[in-house]
Amino acid sequence: MAGPTPRIGILFPNSGVLPRAATGDSAVYWADSFARCGYPSFRFDLQGLGDSEGHAPERVLDFLARVNSGSYAPQVSAITKGIVDRFDLSAVVLVAHCAGTVSAVLAAAACNEVRGLVLLEPYFHLQEFKLQRGSMRVQGDGLPSNANLPLIACWQGLESRGIPMLTLTARAPSLRGTGGEFDYVSYLQSNAHHKSRMVVRAIEGTSHSFAEGPGKEGVRKHVEQWLQDWFPLTYGGTEISKRVLSPQVATTMSS
Repeated sequence: MAGPTPRIGILFPNSGVLPRAATGDSAVYWADSFARCGYPSFRFDLQGLGDSEGHAPERVLDFLARVNSGSYAPQVSAITKGIVDRFDLSAVVLVAHCAGTVSAVLAAAACNEVRGLVLLEPYFHLQEFKLQRGSMRVQGDGLPSNANLPLIACWQGLESRGIPMLTLTARAPSLRGTGGEFDYVSYLQSNAHHKSRMVVRAIEGTSHSFAEGPGKEGVRKHVEQWLQDWFPLTYGGTEISKRVLSPQVATTMSS
């Protein structure tokens, strides 16, 4: 008898300018874990990053400007559609970290193959080389003047479609009680659409990368539970509870 065939794949875009392995090989660990649960998992490098051919911006600020303008979202969409077709999947969940969450949200808004988002330490602002006076000034809509409004609009559009979204935030002991930054996650929660399927969880004692302390394990546990809740594996209409072996694929993006 044939074994269960998972229909949902997990796709990891780059975490900022880092290679697809991410800090401390955390993306490798998560992809291996989700693959063993039965979700085919794929890590890839965007053009110019990691092992992929192409030209990356010389400065991180220039890279972030491209990210924030949505320049990498079409690449994420194209890779998503290619993986769905090649591996006969019904859909994909994007698991993204930091700058990667921007491209993931924008790609999900334009790509029907994306049915869920896991966002690690997402941000919703436009970086500036030097913080300009008034850049943190709150506007009439309650957002700072440097908010990435197109990104927030995409997020709200995904909420209105009922796309399941898991947001994980890190709380390092040294950062507890630090103020001065606008809390976009709380803002989005308080202004959530009635169809919103947004879940927010905090992992205490880790860093922004989730590579330290309980970060890696915490992410794994939260995501595995969330996948079981929203995308349970089925075989013949019966939910699968046991862990099954499925491949993880690491790839570069063809130019």
